Amino acid sequence: MAEIPKGMQQPMVHPGHGSAVQHQDHRPDDKSPLLRYRLDRSLSRPDIILGGGGSNGSSRNLSTFFGVFVPCVLSMFSVILFLRVGFAIGHAGELETLGMFLLAYFIVLLTVLSISAISTNGAIEGGGAYFMISRALGPEFGGSIGVMFYIANVFSCALYCIGLTEAIEDNFGPSGALINDHVPPLPSGQWWTLLYSSCVLLFCLGVCMIGAKMFARTSFIIFCIVNISLFSVFLSFFIQGPMDIKIRAENKENDTKANYTGFKAETFEENLESRYDVPDYTTGVKLSFAAVFAIIFNGCTGIMAGANMSGELKNPSRAIPLGTMAACIFTGIIYAVLSVLISYTCSKDLLLYDYGFLQDINVVPPLVAVGVLAATLSASLSTLIGASRVLIALARDQLFGILLYPVEWGVTRSGNPWVAVLISWFLVQCVLLLGQLNTIAPLVTIFFLLSYAATNLACMALDIASAPNFRPSFHFFSWHSALLGILGCLTMMFLTNAIFASISLVVFLALFIYIYLRVPESEWGYVTQALIFHQVRKYLLKLDTRKDHVKFWRPQMLLLISNPRSGCQLIRFVNDMKKSGLFVLGHVKTGTLDEFPTDPVQEEIPAWLKLVDTLHVKAFTELTLATTVREGVQHLMRLAGLGGMKPNTVVLGFYDDDPPEDTFIKCGVNRPQSPTDDEDVDIFNQFPPLREPGYDKLVSPIEYVKIMTDCIRLQKNICLTRYFYELDRDKITRNGEPSYIDVWPVNFFKPETVGYLDTACIFLLQVACVLHMVPAWKKQTKLRVFLCSELDEVANTNRKEKLGRFLKELRIKAEIISVPWQNVITLNTQNMVESGIDEDLPTSPTSLITNVSENYIHALNRLVKSYTQKTAVLFCYLPLPSADEREHEQYLQLLDMLTAAFPPTVLVHGIQEVTTLAL
Repeated sequence: MAEIPKGMQQPMVHPGHGSAVQHQDHRPDDKSPLLRYRLDRSLSRPDIILGGGGSNGSSRNLSTFFGVFVPCVLSMFSVILFLRVGFAIGHAGELETLGMFLLAYFIVLLTVLSISAISTNGAIEGGGAYFMISRALGPEFGGSIGVMFYIANVFSCALYCIGLTEAIEDNFGPSGALINDHVPPLPSGQWWTLLYSSCVLLFCLGVCMIGAKMFARTSFIIFCIVNISLFSVFLSFFIQGPMDIKIRAENKENDTKANYTGFKAETFEENLESRYDVPDYTTGVKLSFAAVFAIIFNGCTGIMAGANMSGELKNPSRAIPLGTMAACIFTGIIYAVLSVLISYTCSKDLLLYDYGFLQDINVVPPLVAVGVLAATLSASLSTLIGASRVLIALARDQLFGILLYPVEWGVTRSGNPWVAVLISWFLVQCVLLLGQLNTIAPLVTIFFLLSYAATNLACMALDIASAPNFRPSFHFFSWHSALLGILGCLTMMFLTNAIFASISLVVFLALFIYIYLRVPESEWGYVTQALIFHQVRKYLLKLDTRKDHVKFWRPQMLLLISNPRSGCQLIRFVNDMKKSGLFVLGHVKTGTLDEFPTDPVQEEIPAWLKLVDTLHVKAFTELTLATTVREGVQHLMRLAGLGGMKPNTVVLGFYDDDPPEDTFIKCGVNRPQSPTDDEDVDIFNQFPPLREPGYDKLVSPIEYVKIMTDCIRLQKNICLTRYFYELDRDKITRNGEPSYIDVWPVNFFKPETVGYLDTACIFLLQVACVLHMVPAWKKQTKLRVFLCSELDEVANTNRKEKLGRFLKELRIKAEIISVPWQNVITLNTQNMVESGIDEDLPTSPTSLITNVSENYIHALNRLVKSYTQKTAVLFCYLPLPSADEREHEQYLQLLDMLTAAFPPTVLVHGIQEVTTLAL
């Protein structure tokens, strides 16, 4: 039975067609749309109903001050405030130090603007920066940056633990500031330092295991202590007079004293100069601007401390921008004022050889020690609990499979992720083995800068995409500010340490590729899709059809498919033939919309998209509903594509009596191994079975031919394809023995035109050449052009040479085969004489069919087949049908006889100019 024209067969079968609305259960996810919102409930019980459910807010109990401002301030002060501001002024000088702070806060404030924009654009759950980036940019970016941000918090926690230990040793170790005859010093040394740091980390573990509320209470107490200590520092600058400060012998070899001068202009002038020639006494390494900046920048990296607590905040969309911005302004002022006071009062030697001098000049020295211990302890707590929140968020999103399953299940009833805390504690303990604070600081800086760059990238992408749903309540940002933040972060990364920066980017790229391959689909949405839409729309508007030129013509194919089961090889073949042009799969479903409760076409689209993915073709899908197949095809030819990207060539299956063959398994569309809840995955059963022998076709021969004439009327080139279920593309590309792409550029229904190449013949040569340009075909096939010759050898030789020059001018590399066909022509001439037709008279289109003999057609069929032993694909000229409907069936019969038992064949008729000899 005939293979119905591709694009015109049975409708898809879908279960559940009888109800207008199909109800199904959804699990909570980020794709769930807002379905309804109650206005008749109390404000204390907002009844927002999402498609996927809601989130439990019982653990959200932290305010802006306690949940964001306090953690951010303490993280930004940390060890830098009391131990490294003087260090920076001593090595870099006051002006460069202020420049470092300005640069650091410039980068940080740009990032804060981006954080504020993202955090005020929707509900935020636990995971902080990771949650915001992943939901904005998709799982690849989010997961990669989430891991990097997690590593940054782990290293940062180690940094603060070592800083706290350094403060303990400075006060209670040998030569400690608080050691006297009644208080014995603590043992010192590398392993003792590791032990003290581990004990500090163990205390942080205990606090974090209790939960976020305990952390918030502890943080506020520490916040009060730090502010009291800071007040005493500022007060001491105005109360204390000039004095000599004793410097440890291990810090400076010769002079063991340095001066606190009080407010003096000479001291300020001295501190304006940099002293990079003096090595850092803790590491013995000479520093540079980038090295000092890497350490100072850690005093600004706490801006994510509040965002990390997003799962515990009452109103994260308000608390994060407000609290973070306030913390930046507060700490920035403190750092600036403190650096100026130090520059006016402390000698260069004091700053270079005693990083804990603030305690020595304080009116109550123990207050500074307590402040240092409290600030560094708080920062350690903040980064440890922040790391655990990022880790649990990564585990819940299941981006790394079974690797993080224990983390996902290890959560207390109150929501505290104790397994994530334990893992983070273990990793911090490993980092403590690195030792010195100044060694770890550059690594922390690089990881945080990369995280900030990603946050700015997320904001910039959302703003550029111009999605209507990106309308944050925080308005003081733009993609320009985000871009500036990205450039600033990346620049300082490489200035800090180019090797570590490169390694971090390589690790990020490896994570990105892993997550991309492992998580092919996400329910969060992809900002890349919004960006692509924005750019495609912009360039489609610039794609002006009035500027089309034949030099840049390319095939843009509309392939009409009835049932994909019988057309998979054809789909893959047309994908090769499109040459980077538009490829649209068209399907007509017969009926009217009144017959269905919902649009039946929309229900079938997921299966078609899945088919495109499975066959690995670059194609769009267009489905339409029409009362007749012909009407539907007209819809597709007129409306498929957009703007300047419209199909110019229509591909149809052949109308014959051959039974269609199922090609799914041959093309890799297999049955599912196990039942699945996702209907879209099982495309093997989504499409209807093939037409059984004996069933009537949906299209009559006359309607089929009228579809062909519609293509010509609508200025479309037309291709009829036959026997493509026999095409094994993979075998052709694997076969070591070359096969052929054959072209017969002659109208067999008008043999007298054999010496003339019309527009249709040139189009035929062009599409065959385009197929041969595809690498897989070019490697394993050769192009042959057949020239039908007559008895006159001189004329045949001239014709062959002229055709060779023509192909050369068209840059078509092909072998020309001369085919003697005088005996075949004679059969058609005899038929015309017997019919009383003068062969010299012009023949009208109406007489083309009636005056072609069947004997002549059979002889042509035998002639062509004699050259097709190694032919992979055969291209032939498609004669146009007669305008007389009475001849349409005979026209199809002649085409059937002509192409019977051919290899996979394409009958082509082009009406457009497709190439030129000019440059």
